[in-house]
Amino acid sequence: MRTSSPSRPVTTSKSCRPAANKGHNPGTGTNCHTERSAAKFRGLRLPVLQLLSIFAIALALRFTPPLLAQTQHVPASSITPSALLQPAQLAASLQSSAAKKPLILQVGSHVLFAEAHIPGSEYAGPGEQDSGLQTLRNRVAKLPKDTAIILYCGCCPWDRCPNIAPAYDQLHVLGFTHLKVLYLADNFGADWVDKGYPTDKGR
Repeated sequence: MRTSSPSRPVTTSKSCRPAANKGHNPGTGTNCHTERSAAKFRGLRLPVLQLLSIFAIALALRFTPPLLAQTQHVPASSITPSALLQPAQLAASLQSSAAKKPLILQVGSHVLFAEAHIPGSEYAGPGEQDSGLQTLRNRVAKLPKDTAIILYCGCCPWDRCPNIAPAYDQLHVLGFTHLKVLYLADNFGADWVDKGYPTDKGR
């Protein structure tokens, strides 16, 4: 005599199981299709937010003015030789009453500028720092692109100077076409002050 096996209860997926509330309205039970759609929407939210973030960054970069972020040393030797100006040449032009005076900007140490600088020159911030390049950009922002500009530093030997090349490159990127750089082989003291060329003091 065979004994019938007890029938196994039919299970219903938890996610699709209808609510067992008292007075249940069939129209308010769980809808599998709705749940799957909601899960799919939740999965799409993250990629959409990522795309929006990428778009916002790209838009910000599109309207950011050109600048040079200094992450490594840019050697002064990278400056084209035709842009270099010898100290004797600049000293002679400063003594000439007929010569049109260029805008002379010191882009090195403020301490050294206060101790001695070329007469008529202005301090424009250290070229090796982003803050210094911003000061330089602010100074030339309203100038015509054909303005004659001479940059100098002289904080240390030419091949080790961290300021002059970034400043020169920044003005070149901004579109200035009449740029010169004072070539100071050793430093401002040895190549300008000790030569007897004119200097001023103060900030």
